[in-house]
Amino acid sequence: MKSQDIRSTFLNFFEKKKHGIVPSAPMVLKDDPTLMFVNAGMVPFKEYFLGNSEPKNTRIADSQKCLRVSGKHNDLEEVGYDTYHHTLFEMLGNWSFGDYFKKEAIAWAWELLTEVYKIDKDILYVTVFEGSEDTDKLEMDTEAFDIWKQYISEDRILKGNKKDNFWEMGEQGPCGPCSEIHVDIRSAEEKAKVDGKSLVNMDHPQVVEIWNLVFMQYNRKANGSLEGLPNKHIDTGMGFERLCMVLQNVQSNYDTDVFTPIIREIETITDKEYNKDEKTDIAIRVISDHVRAVAFSIADGQLPSNTGAGYVIRRILRRAVRYGFTFLDKKEPFIYRLVDVLSDKMGEAFPELKIQKQLIENVIKEEETSFLRTLDQGLLLLDRIIETTKGEEVLGAKVFELKDTYGFPEDLTDLILREKGYTYNVEEFNAELEKQKSRGRESSSLKSDDWTTLIDDVEQEFIGYDALEANVKLTRYRKVTSKKDGEMYQLVFNLTPFYAEGGGQVGDKGYLEDAHGDVVYILDTKKENNVIIHFTKNLPKHINETFKAVVDAKQRYRTECNHTATHLLHQGLREILGTHVEQKGSAVHSKYLRFDFSHFSKVTNEQLQEVEDFVNRRIDGKLALEENRNVPMDQAIEDGAMALFGEKYGDTVRTIRFGQSIELCGGTHVKNTGDIWHFKIVSEGAVASGIRRIEAITSDAVKDFYAENSKVFSEMKSLLNNAKDPKEALVKLQTENSDLKKQIESLLKDKAKNLKGELANNLTEINGVQFLAEKVDLDASGIKDVAFELGQKHKNLFLLFGSDAGGKAMLTCYISKELVAEKGLNAGTVVRELGKLIHGGGGGQPFFATAGGKNPAGIPDALNEAKKYIQ
Repeated sequence: MKSQDIRSTFLNFFEKKKHGIVPSAPMVLKDDPTLMFVNAGMVPFKEYFLGNSEPKNTRIADSQKCLRVSGKHNDLEEVGYDTYHHTLFEMLGNWSFGDYFKKEAIAWAWELLTEVYKIDKDILYVTVFEGSEDTDKLEMDTEAFDIWKQYISEDRILKGNKKDNFWEMGEQGPCGPCSEIHVDIRSAEEKAKVDGKSLVNMDHPQVVEIWNLVFMQYNRKANGSLEGLPNKHIDTGMGFERLCMVLQNVQSNYDTDVFTPIIREIETITDKEYNKDEKTDIAIRVISDHVRAVAFSIADGQLPSNTGAGYVIRRILRRAVRYGFTFLDKKEPFIYRLVDVLSDKMGEAFPELKIQKQLIENVIKEEETSFLRTLDQGLLLLDRIIETTKGEEVLGAKVFELKDTYGFPEDLTDLILREKGYTYNVEEFNAELEKQKSRGRESSSLKSDDWTTLIDDVEQEFIGYDALEANVKLTRYRKVTSKKDGEMYQLVFNLTPFYAEGGGQVGDKGYLEDAHGDVVYILDTKKENNVIIHFTKNLPKHINETFKAVVDAKQRYRTECNHTATHLLHQGLREILGTHVEQKGSAVHSKYLRFDFSHFSKVTNEQLQEVEDFVNRRIDGKLALEENRNVPMDQAIEDGAMALFGEKYGDTVRTIRFGQSIELCGGTHVKNTGDIWHFKIVSEGAVASGIRRIEAITSDAVKDFYAENSKVFSEMKSLLNNAKDPKEALVKLQTENSDLKKQIESLLKDKAKNLKGELANNLTEINGVQFLAEKVDLDASGIKDVAFELGQKHKNLFLLFGSDAGGKAMLTCYISKELVAEKGLNAGTVVRELGKLIHGGGGGQPFFATAGGKNPAGIPDALNEAKKYIQ
């Protein structure tokens, strides 16, 4: 059974059970501060489990893209070493939101596996929660046990502990017991030797869990206690790749047709063969897994970067690159070439891969190229560390510095060191790593109390499109504490005019005022699981009274100008550069806007001016806002609205139109483009291969920009003696300056030429070495030229020059390569040691190196000390 058929069979089965089939949500999360990525199939439905929203269908089924590489669920280091863990995986799931419960979930799971997929019942085991004797005092899930007895013999129903058979969303929130379904695909001979039930949940590669049925019936509170949920839910997740392994009768996920096309392409590109060598096999599995994770992330709008989710994606890709570099001997980019095969294989189920294939290839190729340069740099740095290491053990702190500062992975460092007969202090390295992790945990740790509910069953309403102030009631609140912000309060109201951060637009600020005149400032507004949350430093005194909630109108207006300008900018870029341009991210603040878009070459100054003029013509045209808040998604797309990859849209959407510009957007906008006043691009540049970024300003910021430029221009004109034509005067000044520089360079060359003769006469022979240590009055370039010219004419040469410019000291050491080879001299070592005398340091190659310092008075001492290296 092919993987495409396995997926469609699952969805068709549950469609017949009256489930709504929904597409996979984007893998990268944008409105959940607790997670970077969807790491389980239930994540896109958290708002339903929490009771924040009502689902359109109480029964849903899907195949959800998931990524487990950070936080509690982190499978990254297992990937490649075993055959069933992955970074990205598909989770087939069926969901009930207060509809059916354990009886139906178990019956349908058994029917699908044994009657539809026709998996042999004798290779299946199931687990149920055995209960716990800790503070929960939870009893065994006898209800699930009794249901399972109708389908499978009791000796195949295993009792599992809290770790394996009690599922929790996090430290707080909905949770409940679960039943796992495990499959034993070992050979008959192996089964005869060891009973399969002893291998369940023991990380055996052929006895694995394929489906988890979670029975959500409790809510975990902040103090650890449990309370029953008003509605019971079903949340199931079946590993698609593991199911394919079982149904395709193979012993590894990587032997299924999900991975074999990618593996065959890796074999072709690298000229290596899979299933011949363990280290090669691990590398091929790592790469075939990781390219999927990176490609899907880019397709969902997350580019590799140095922070947050982007850093995680960069880390995954770099892990793949270093396995190719180390074990497949690939020193040039090649992983990007796998995207074509991946797109062909999965593009039908996930069309975003086909549509964005070119972009994904370009981004991966550039990242590969960049990291390979980093590896080259790391190899040089590692050589220097080895040169200065006494004994055969490198300091763990040095290895950590290579990893932390330069991105050079410790496993590659370890491999190279062992090849050269060295080791490193692993304990010291781990201590440094733990310090870093502790700093990260402290800075990101967030402790939150339980919500205190003041008003039950109130559905929150956002009125901020139409009003900037309203009378509101506080429905619930909680205190949260973090190292970054200290104590804060999160407030939820029955209705709110405050826009929550989303779609690139920042959240509103403002204040609350009660009838007594007490004011509390709203510092930020965010959305979490479809609830608008307001952040304050203080809890209002009179929490049960009505408040006047007021949005900061000035900030909102400026933000609306910038947000509206992004729509016009998007239209202008597509008009002038081509329809291949698509938005790839934005940040809309009150002071500026940032817009990322797909384009494969630098935007010329002429094109930027055309784009700027395009936007300003639409501002001058005073185009009125046309807003439609509840348009069926299909109708909006048919009308020409642009949907963005990586965004999650509902069945109905909001469209924003200004003239011919129409987009799906939940942000706030001006009522008329004339309100923007003017649009000015301030910068354009590359973010990644195929991704450009424009930063721009509007409205008051443009006025400030022109005022500042006018002031600077007046000052410059004054410096040019109020010339009638400042441009002509500046060009004349530049020409004169260029001519003077040439004269100075000529004089310095003559000076160096004359000095070279004098220095040659000052050479003295010590122990067969031509030695010279002097202070010279030349710049760094002149000193280098003199050193190399003397080196060409005199063999066995050891030079140390000192120089003093602008209150800073410099030492330059040149050693003939013959001396480096014969006597083991090293210019880098010389300047590092003597650099201490000028209160500085430096380095370089064994035959030429420099050091800088802040103590010119130490130059004579350094020159005197130079003789010790040859005496």
